Order: sequence, then structure tokens, then C-alpha cells
Amino acid sequence: MQASAPKFNIVIIGQNNRLQYEALLFAASLRHSSPDFSGRLFVAVPQPGPRWPQDPTIQNEDLLKALRQLDAEILPFENKIFGASYPYGNKIEALLAMPEGEPFVFFDSDTLITGDLTSVPFDFDRPGASLRVEGTWPKPTLYGPGLDGIWKALYQRFGLDFDSSLDTSQPVDYWRRYLYFNAGFFFHSCPHTFGKRFLDYARTIRDGEISEMAGQNFDPWLDQAALPLVIHSFDGGRDALPAGLLDGSVSCHYRLFPLLYARESDHAVEVLETVVAPNRVKKVLKGYDPIKKLVLQRKGHKIRDMFDRENLPKREQVIRNTIRKNGLWMR
Repeated sequence: MQASAPKFNIVIIGQNNRLQYEALLFAASLRHSSPDFSGRLFVAVPQPGPRWPQDPTIQNEDLLKALRQLDAEILPFENKIFGASYPYGNKIEALLAMPEGEPFVFFDSDTLITGDLTSVPFDFDRPGASLRVEGTWPKPTLYGPGLDGIWKALYQRFGLDFDSSLDTSQPVDYWRRYLYFNAGFFFHSCPHTFGKRFLDYARTIRDGEISEMAGQNFDPWLDQAALPLVIHSFDGGRDALPAGLLDGSVSCHYRLFPLLYARESDHAVEVLETVVAPNRVKKVLKGYDPIKKLVLQRKGHKIRDMFDRENLPKREQVIRNTIRKNGLWMR
């Protein structure tokens, strides 16, 4: 008899900007595509404080009501380290407000759930993260170490075994040789132990004056520089999940709605257009222009007709420029 899948919670970030609309869309897609999910869905919301010049909380009452109707729980959290200066840090600090000792999956808010999340064979004791990534960080400087020297210095700084993290089928100083993830999703058995280490590593990389880091840009890549080290420290890695589920048949990290229509699957578009249709969701989401114009007014299909998804341009900038030329770029 097969053991039942472990119960887990989900956390996404919500805020008084486009993330609040993305959070509602995420919640609607989760309930539509994965009705058997029995964990808790948290929308983590940063609270006002010295690290925010303006109130970051969700103040749209209709949106809050729609989230509640989808059984999403608002999770307030405090920014002690990051905030407006590095909003990507929300995904780190929010973990410390989650229920301790309960397995979790973090998703970026600009994600659709497109399949049965309970079918994903998570091993929460072996964390993993998104492999839908390009070699965006680090960028070796003219006189500094190459990728090998930079990554090795980080592993040594935190007392981690560097060699066991390597994909030795890839050449030295080629980015795929080194453990590197997109932080669009990640998971572990405890948000507190994972979050504390993530916060410690990120702060140390940012402030620790590691000589090999001289000249490296950490905005917006600080979370992606720290995440592989955290995952490796908990014995996770590239093979933590089977390929083709998250960032595949079960979830879609679309990032921006023009890009979704340009390059994502017909199924992802169908899920998007299905979950925005109920009036309780639609009346809220039409307050956000990209959804109103591209999804509800169906102008996204004009973008879709511009591209062959079997033969997309290799560079995302080409896709963006094509959409801009046709007057349909919005974010």
C-alpha cells in the first residue's frame, strides 16, 4: 500500500502592488487545479515599519474578501533586515512567521498552479528549488576569480563541501557546473530552520566582505546567490524532484502576463482564463490593467499570435521588444 503524500503548507507574498493581484490569481488557480490540496495557503504580507517608506499591506477590501473566499490566510510578518531596499528579501523573512516544524513550499506570487500539487513527490527532508534558470549570477570581473573561484569561496565561507555540489559533467567555469536555482519555488521540512539559515547566508554574502565577491551585483540576485548554499547545507540538490512537474505540468512561473501569452502552454493560458472568469474574482482582478486588457479583454491572444512556441527567440529581450513594438507590453 502506497504511503499517503505528506501534508504541507504553501506560502506566497502579497503586498499593496501588483503582487496582491498575482496572489489572488495564484489562490484561484490552486483551488481550481488542485482541489485535494489540504494544507494551508498563506499570503504573507509585510507590515508597516522603518524599512518601508509607505504602507505595504493589502488595503483592497474586495481583494481581501476574495482571498478569504478561496481559503487563503493573511500572514503578517515584520521586515527586520530587508524591506523596500530589497523586496526579494520578503521570501526569506516571511518564512519566520510560518508555523514552525510544518513542511512548506514557497512559490513566487507570479505563478499559476496548473495541475494536481498533491501528486508532486516532495521529500521535505531533501530540499530543492526551481531549475528554470539561466546563468545570471555571478558575473566574473576582469581581474577577479572566475565562477569556480567565486562559488568555492562561498562554500568555504559557510563550511560546506564544494566538490559534492558540482555537476562534473559540465566544464569548469561554465555556470551549469555549479548548483544554481531560481528562487521561484523552494521547499523544506521547516520554514524556521530553513528561513534562519537563508537569512544568515544572505546577510553574510551581502555584508560579509568576502574578497572574492568584490564587484558582484546582488540586486536582484542575492536570494539566488544564497539559495543553493542553503539547499546544499540541508542535503538537497538538483535531483530533489522529478523533472516536468513544477515549472511543467503542475505549475507555471509566468513572471509577467505578456510573457505568459508569448511563451507558456495552451493549458496554462486555459487555466488563467478559466480561473479569472468567476465574478467574485473578475471584479477584483479587472482593477489591474495587465489582467483587464490582456486576459479579460483577450488582447493577450494578439501577443500569442506573434510567436511560435516551438521556436521562440532564444533571448527574452527579443520577445519583450516584439511585444513593445506592437504596443502590448505592460506590467
